[in-house]
Amino acid sequence: MRIAPRTSSGRTGARADFSAGPPDAAQAILNALESEWMFWLILGLAAVLRILFLGIKPPHFDEGINGWFVDQMVKEGFYRYDPTNYHGPLHFYIIFLFQTLFGRNLYALRLPVVLASLGAVWLALKYDRVIPRPVARTAALAMALSPGFIFYGRYSIHEAWLLLFSMMFIFGLLGLWREGTLNYLWFTGIGITGMILTKETYIIHIGCALIALPLAYISTLIIPAEDSKPASQKWNLIDLAVVCLTGIGVIVFFYSGTFFHWNGLKDLFRTFHAWFETGSSGHGHEKPWYYWLELIARYEWPICAGLILCAFSLLFQSLSLRFLAILGVGTFAAYSIIAYKTPWCIISIIWPLFFTFGAFILIVPRARLFLSSIIASILLLVSFGYAISLNYFHCSSYIEANWDSNRPLTTNLREFFRSEPYVYVQTYNDIYKLTRPLLELAHADPQFYHLVGHILRPSPYPLPWILGDFPRIGYYEHDNNPPDLDADFLLVEESKIPEVEKKLRGTYYTEPLTVRPYQDPSKLYLRAGVFK
Repeated sequence: MRIAPRTSSGRTGARADFSAGPPDAAQAILNALESEWMFWLILGLAAVLRILFLGIKPPHFDEGINGWFVDQMVKEGFYRYDPTNYHGPLHFYIIFLFQTLFGRNLYALRLPVVLASLGAVWLALKYDRVIPRPVARTAALAMALSPGFIFYGRYSIHEAWLLLFSMMFIFGLLGLWREGTLNYLWFTGIGITGMILTKETYIIHIGCALIALPLAYISTLIIPAEDSKPASQKWNLIDLAVVCLTGIGVIVFFYSGTFFHWNGLKDLFRTFHAWFETGSSGHGHEKPWYYWLELIARYEWPICAGLILCAFSLLFQSLSLRFLAILGVGTFAAYSIIAYKTPWCIISIIWPLFFTFGAFILIVPRARLFLSSIIASILLLVSFGYAISLNYFHCSSYIEANWDSNRPLTTNLREFFRSEPYVYVQTYNDIYKLTRPLLELAHADPQFYHLVGHILRPSPYPLPWILGDFPRIGYYEHDNNPPDLDADFLLVEESKIPEVEKKLRGTYYTEPLTVRPYQDPSKLYLRAGVFK
């Protein structure tokens, strides 16, 4: 889809009016943010940080689940939507496409999400159509460097798609308000359709947007702002019908399992009962209301500044920025109320606050802009440092921060900033003790794909996806055991080890192995005659 070129009409005044004057440090900053090279620098930086060492960490539990769903798609010929899974079908079909093109490997699993994350940064840059360009560029730079947006932009989970489509939806709304062109109607329609195809929490984002828009308009009645009146719309009812019918058609196509599973359409509505129950009870992922505040205090310092600047949103002369501030606070509050919280949701919650962070350029006095830019640069550098540490050195190290009132404050703070809460239910590198020697054998000689393996433990993901090309591996939970326990390799949960070892007749190398946090240790057995 092509965005129309900027015109000279009065409604295209999204850029801030920085009056000309003698070149100074403040003007140099503004000139840099306005420059063409800054666009490509931000996008290139985002790409490098998301693609570099993409396979550095083993597949997450959810990545293994998602990959396994795609394997079932291959067997059945379509994705069978499950309303209790809380995820739409789009991500699975995209993974299926990439695995078909590039094979069943970690890069094919993660690359689609990398592209979605890059698309979000690109779209943040394109927000200069509806807000001042320096603000959009600053927001995009903060997003490019964000520890969380990089970390979860390298995970094959649905959240990056929800981020992209929610940004697209809001971009379309603001464009319709400011310019009213057909292009923005398509952005709105594609954004809504994409959110529905991605995750049931789309209802929160649409609801928050519908509340934020009238509140932003009411704010202009208190303190006037640019573009407080909606533009005349340059599309008609036929255009609207085409957009709506296209979106409905795409939703029907995917939720019906490409027309092989029509119950999926009913389940699209049934899912909310299960989703509301999970959201209120937590199902093991319940967190306190201030959980998101803890996360941004640990990692996302520009977002902390953006949240504070929301209190000064009436100083923004742009209705679009006021809307984004209200939307950011509203979405943050809505997700804080919900008991069920997982850290990857952060990227679809906080993105509007990047724009309020960038809006400092508009509200600080010109004489203070250089100093303010230094402070903003420090926040961005801290974010960048956390991003490097998290994504390339501690990406599989889950470290909890347990605040203890009996300890000194300095000790608690040190533990807080040592913690890695983004690394949540992440598979440990321990898993390589099994997967590396096994895959090395199979890659060297394909006959080893037919080795016999027993996985005797519950919740073994991501192993079923990683070892999906090995047809003779059995997965056994609880009291369910194979008739013959001897195999070429075994992974046995701790409680079953004494029972299993009594029945083993072969000779094995053994090692302890823990799949992920909150799971009891296992013991790995590799047959000595095979793994020499």
